[in-house]
Amino acid sequence: MPDDFMPRAAAPAAERPVPSWAKKPPPKSKATTRATGKITAHRYFAPRDPYDHARKVAENVLDAWYRNFGGSRIDVPLGTVAALSLVRNVSGLADWILNLQPEELPQLFKEIYLGHWIKRPDLINRAVRLHDWAWNPDPDKQQLRAVHAVTRAAINTGLLDLTGHERPWQRSEADVLSPLLTGLRHKSDKKWRGDHHTPACMTDLMANMTVDKDIVPGMSFREPAIGSGTMFRSVAQRLRDLGLNPHDFHWYGNDIDALSAGCAAINAIVWDLGPRCLIGCADSLAPDDDYAKTIAEAKDAFEERDRCMDTATSIVASRRAVRLLDELMADKEHVPA
Repeated sequence: MPDDFMPRAAAPAAERPVPSWAKKPPPKSKATTRATGKITAHRYFAPRDPYDHARKVAENVLDAWYRNFGGSRIDVPLGTVAALSLVRNVSGLADWILNLQPEELPQLFKEIYLGHWIKRPDLINRAVRLHDWAWNPDPDKQQLRAVHAVTRAAINTGLLDLTGHERPWQRSEADVLSPLLTGLRHKSDKKWRGDHHTPACMTDLMANMTVDKDIVPGMSFREPAIGSGTMFRSVAQRLRDLGLNPHDFHWYGNDIDALSAGCAAINAIVWDLGPRCLIGCADSLAPDDDYAKTIAEAKDAFEERDRCMDTATSIVASRRAVRLLDELMADKEHVPA
């Protein structure tokens, strides 16, 4: 966070347009169309408060996961919702996802994560605990059925209405992963971890108190116990209210818990914190320089991405050359003597 944490006079905030969740039409009475038999997205009538909407998404996902005997791996439902949070809500997408079969969902999630890995390999690598299950060559069928139920519950509760907007400030109205992670963890697990996420109302208050018109591009924001990143969300929204771009600032968040750090990494993409955002996973109280470690890990991730892209480019070029050669040979065979 900025060096000076003392409250200052609030700067005038730029007025935002009314978000879509506040002017949603009433829900449709049916979730399927009898003519085609295909499932269509049920229009959830979301509360006007985006925080309540995010909590409702988490509640319905939790209910779907446990009713369908998903098991004890909390990374699976968390990674499912995280993947869906990364897609943009284009017309017809929700209906298309709802009509996928359970065994088709891992491939969808892999493509979503790989698509973002090309842009931000460091953040997707940090979130590996959320998506490594999708690469299982022999997935558990019961778990897939639970993933399918979670997918339907999240979409039908309006997840894409919270996270699928094209404009970043609309995607940043709430943190969906925080209440979900909190709900998935057992009470005793949260106690020994000291895992207590700061409510969004408190992070909004702190951001409004500490971020004002004296903030200038190039400054850094640091959070040593970032959780799912709710504090960063509030700061980013405050910057946008002041007419500033989060891309012009440096962000560094760290958490000792790998799942929390993974959620923060996904949220950094969803909330569009920009290219100068780093998320680490280490003990902030340790004497080691974990910030340097995070930078090194990010550098390695980008170098690995570049190597993979170079290899893919070479393969594509080779196949194109072979195809052209085959076409030339075929044309030559048809030339009359």
